[in-house]
Amino acid sequence: MRFIVQGYPAYAYTGGRPFDPSARGVLFIHGAAFDHSVWQWQSRYFAHHGFSVLAVDLPAHGRSPGRARATIEAMADWIAAFVDAAGLERTALVGHSMGSLVALQCALAHPQRVEKLALVGTSFPMPVGETFLAAAHDDDPAGLDMEAVWGHTRNAMLATSAVPGANLLGASRSLNGRARAGVLYTDLAACQAWQMSQEGFARLALPTLVVAGRRDQMTPFKAAQAAAAMLPGARFAALDAGHSMMSEAPRDLLRVLRDFL
Repeated sequence: MRFIVQGYPAYAYTGGRPFDPSARGVLFIHGAAFDHSVWQWQSRYFAHHGFSVLAVDLPAHGRSPGRARATIEAMADWIAAFVDAAGLERTALVGHSMGSLVALQCALAHPQRVEKLALVGTSFPMPVGETFLAAAHDDDPAGLDMEAVWGHTRNAMLATSAVPGANLLGASRSLNGRARAGVLYTDLAACQAWQMSQEGFARLALPTLVVAGRRDQMTPFKAAQAAAAMLPGARFAALDAGHSMMSEAPRDLLRVLRDFL
């Protein structure tokens, strides 16, 4: 489904159901150089169980045209504008990796638009290795390889998958490979630069869930635990998965999101 956000077209997947702004809303936000399709399993379930779903493509990602936003703050403002464009009064936000920072920043900057907050594969701060940044800066295919390999558990290299017939590394690498030139670097640099003080976190006053993978190589489990401790009253859920929990542990992630939302 297409909307006009900040004067430009924008796309969101609605889970295979007509979008109804009067129903309970849940908006899914993808990570760096990805798009709405990373949420295919979870978004479709919620769309068929009473929620109005929007799995967005951020600007310059997936089916949304325009320029990539260079900061987490700008992405968060875009999400708030998307909520307005969709006619939602308030919505739950579910963000993965970079998307978790966007969701958190949106909740802090636009609290009137956010009802609940779920952060999947997160850490504060979210540092990015120099080698990874350099490869992304040069649009070197090695950067996409790093994102695919580090974004999964080591078992993923054995082609194990909770989704029958799916090669997780291959699917992730192919999706990254469709990203526009410069987008991966822009996203990673935004994650690297984002900062928030403890006083800023203390302003958060809404139900919050942090979901962490015990074998996460991108946002390590201990970093996610520390992030949850910074957020007042946050619930914490641990999954036996790596960073890409949406595909590595789709049923377990759906269970904790369903219980929370």
